[in-house]
Amino acid sequence: MAQDDPRRAIPRTDGLMRLPEVLAAMERLSATTIKARIRAAQDRARSGEITPDAVVDEVIGSLEDRGATSLTPVLNATGIVVHTNLGRAPLSVAATQAITDAAGYVDVEMDLVSGRRSKRGIGARQALLDACPAAEDALVVNNGAGALVLATTALAFQQEVIISRGEFVEIGAGFRLSDLMTSTGAVLREVGTTNRTHVSDYTQALNDHTGCILKVHPSNFRVSGFTSGVEIAQLSDVARQAGVPLIVDVGSGLLHHDPALHDEPDLTSALEAGADVVIASGDKLLGGPQAGLLLGRTEIIQKLAKHPLARAVRCDKLTLAALEATLNGPATPVHQYLHSDPEALKVRAERLAQSIAAAGHKSVSVVPHDGRVGGGGAPGVPLPGWAVRLPESVAGVLRLGDPGVVGRIHNGACLLDLRCVPEHDDDRLAHAVITAMSRIQYRAQPNR
Repeated sequence: MAQDDPRRAIPRTDGLMRLPEVLAAMERLSATTIKARIRAAQDRARSGEITPDAVVDEVIGSLEDRGATSLTPVLNATGIVVHTNLGRAPLSVAATQAITDAAGYVDVEMDLVSGRRSKRGIGARQALLDACPAAEDALVVNNGAGALVLATTALAFQQEVIISRGEFVEIGAGFRLSDLMTSTGAVLREVGTTNRTHVSDYTQALNDHTGCILKVHPSNFRVSGFTSGVEIAQLSDVARQAGVPLIVDVGSGLLHHDPALHDEPDLTSALEAGADVVIASGDKLLGGPQAGLLLGRTEIIQKLAKHPLARAVRCDKLTLAALEATLNGPATPVHQYLHSDPEALKVRAERLAQSIAAAGHKSVSVVPHDGRVGGGGAPGVPLPGWAVRLPESVAGVLRLGDPGVVGRIHNGACLLDLRCVPEHDDDRLAHAVITAMSRIQYRAQPNR
């Protein structure tokens, strides 16, 4: 490197490590993490992206108010309650506290009275049974897909799983339930057609190689028109006469029927209709952490629990703690958001719009807006509400603000629906919007 090469002026790592701001950051970040960010700043200077004298500010800026995780909390102003891209169900205060309490040493597999080893997840299992008395037994695994894999592996390894063609579901990121099941060694026996399946289709498919019958709720789409399907009660009769178990995947995790969600299936109804095992996710309409729930007959659940694969898909102590607290605690945020009063949402939206207008930003209005359940639950069911309408250009600035705000871009506008924004965050939201609008306004000024 030539003597006059400006890269010789790039600050050394040891010198940067002694900066007061860097030393303060070591209380919350590891030395490895800090050195990685220092190298990133130095590399930017070496490539000419920044000047050598800007490295110090670059390092300090990269460490400022940064935690040990890259995940950024945001305000969900989309109106979508179970937003997969934003982490699905927001946890209740009770569940959040339970995770904090369980972060240290806890009696997850110990009986404190005897001092001996106990079964894992006893509290979460009992909470599920208390919440869903129709179930004889329950098992919790890492997620809904894991629950389906465990059930089909334990009940139909190298045997046939009878399933309607109209229930072949593709879930997020391109994963297909059919692929998950065949990966376990099960053989899918498709019956019926995309739009119509009858009881006779199932009975004619039964043979000596049948491991189970599977009914999957097509949670993320609807087929209308010339359609027909077979109810759980009818399938239960077929399965019982054939001596094979009936698995029902209801998907979204609704414990009991909710009139506001019309035809959305629930675990209790499925069990009462005769399902031997019902599968659901914990982080959707149940409003808890990511988990796969299996509820049903004791004989079947115990068979799943004893299968070697159960060890591979079991969930950790944090999930068990959060799930138990979700079930035993007060109404979850998901439940509250689903049943928000539209008039109360309108009052909040108008108050937000007034705050924005009072700050000198007139391009704001309040418009009717239907929220959505999200997460594959109750597709097409509107959640009546209201939204604050802003210029579309503000959306990106809001996402990168403090706090980050994610709205909905629709018809050339950025819509902010307060359904999933806790009311105590209304002032933070107003501040974030006013700041973002001011930045947009500043950028638009000529000769600034």
